[in-house]
Amino acid sequence: QVQLVESGGGLVQAGGSLRLSCASSELPIDLYAMGWFRQAPRKEREFVGHINRGDDTTYYDNAVKGRFTISRDDAKTTVYLQMNSLKPEDTAVYYCAATSHQLITAQPADYVAWGRGTQVTVSS
Repeated sequence: QVQLVESGGGLVQAGGSLRLSCASSELPIDLYAMGWFRQAPRKEREFVGHINRGDDTTYYDNAVKGRFTISRDDAKTTVYLQMNSLKPEDTAVYYCAATSHQLITAQPADYVAWGRGTQVTVSS
């Protein structure tokens, strides 16, 4: 199965920032829309945000809007999740995923490739 690889997770104090990266040596992610999800202990995986293919339009869940930003590098080989003003409730394993859907989708089932996740822990 094609794998994406996330990196950049870690431990940060509340109010701090982290930047997560997502890349793949197998999947041409510039040809896919990319999503970020997260899963906290004992909770379901939840949608964080999405960046379109082509025009790089972004969309965010209300819980992170204004604090998180998704972008691609100029070569379109890496997708980033910049997380600012982090809160303890942002603590979770963060996953990137790729979808061929033309429209923004928050449904995990619409994504065809996933990373294994990176842990983000925000201390109070």
